[in-house]
Order: sequence, then C-alpha cells, then structure tokens
Amino acid sequence: MKQIFLALFMMVAAFATAQSPVKTKVSLSDETLVLSNFDTIKLLAPDLKGGRPLMQAISNRKTDREFASRNLSLKHLSEIMWVANGINRPNGKRTVPSAMGQYPLQTYAVLANGIYFYNPKKHQLEPVVKGDFRNLAGKQTYVDTAPLNILLIAKAGSPTDNFNMAMMDSGFCGQNVYLYCASEGLKCVTRAGAKEAELLKTMNLDSNYKFILAVTVGH
Repeated sequence: MKQIFLALFMMVAAFATAQSPVKTKVSLSDETLVLSNFDTIKLLAPDLKGGRPLMQAISNRKTDREFASRNLSLKHLSEIMWVANGINRPNGKRTVPSAMGQYPLQTYAVLANGIYFYNPKKHQLEPVVKGDFRNLAGKQTYVDTAPLNILLIAKAGSPTDNFNMAMMDSGFCGQNVYLYCASEGLKCVTRAGAKEAELLKTMNLDSNYKFILAVTVGH
C-alpha cells in the first residue's frame, strides 16, 4: 500500500512541476543602466565569448544617425569602453595599436548625467563634471539625446605636437567600436566635430588638449 501511495505522490509532483512556468533569470548587467547618482561606474569584465563572429560583424558594419534615447546596459557600456581603448594584456597593452606604445588618447564617456573619464587600468568610469553636456559632444542634433558619446582627446606631447599619432590611433578606436556595435546589434557613428572650445572648457582641460574624434552609440 505504501508503494502505491508513494507512486501516486511522485506522479502528482511531476505533473505539478511540468505545469509550473520556468523562471528565467535576467542578469542585472543586461538591464538598462539607471544613472541615479553621479559616481564612479565600476565596469564589468568583457565577455570574450560574446557577440557575432568577426566576419559577420564586418558584414554588418554600418553607420547610423538616428538613436533612441534609452540608456545602454552596463554590459554594453563596459564592453564598448574596453574595445575603444581598454587593456587586454597583463603588460598594459591596449585593445588598439599605438605607435611606440605611446597611447596618446584619453577616453571620455558623455552620458545623460555627466562626463566621465575612462580609466583603463581600473576599467571604470570616473566622474569629471556633472550635468547633461551631450549637446557639446557634437554639432548634429542626434548627439543631444543619444545615450553615449565617446570622446577621444589628446594632450600635446610637446609645443610642436601636430597630433598626427593621436589622429591615427583614433581611427583604430573608432573601428573597434564600429565592429563591436555590429556584433551586438547596436548603432554607432564616428564624428570629427564637436563644440571643442566649450567642451574642453567645461571639462577643465587647457589649451594643451585637443579634441580628436567622437563616437556616438545607442539603440
């Protein structure tokens, strides 16, 4: 008799389990980033097994000039900053090449709540100036509402620095972001213009600094 009751119990339990909906866990890293405070943003380590294969990403690479205003996820923000100018080796070398290992470019993220400096050694975004300054990051209207504008800015190495090396390096950074966006189904566009004088003043950068390139990213 006990065996019969046990068998019936197991059948009922199995039926109940089959009828219960399966709960899918959603990683917080995949959710839209909420910018409630102007603090240091600790970025996530990149998923080196994520995204589409390289040849598919190259095939999908294109420029977009219309962006939704919603924020990126922390995962996307983290990986974009890393591919743009992050460290990918223990010796401090970057995801982009630079002649003689100079790495003259500093990388900034202009988000809806302020401008952040990307610290590649700590892989984090550090607050520079609070406020919505996206309109200074470019001369096109779409930069005003896009969730991310990356700024590549160089400091003069000498009084006669013509920034040629920085301009060359910026092309590598921009292309990395393009390929990542194509791999992840995001939109982006590189731009050579910004409201440079006002932008650098807002960021408290003197005349030794020069805006080189910007990349707008979003959905």
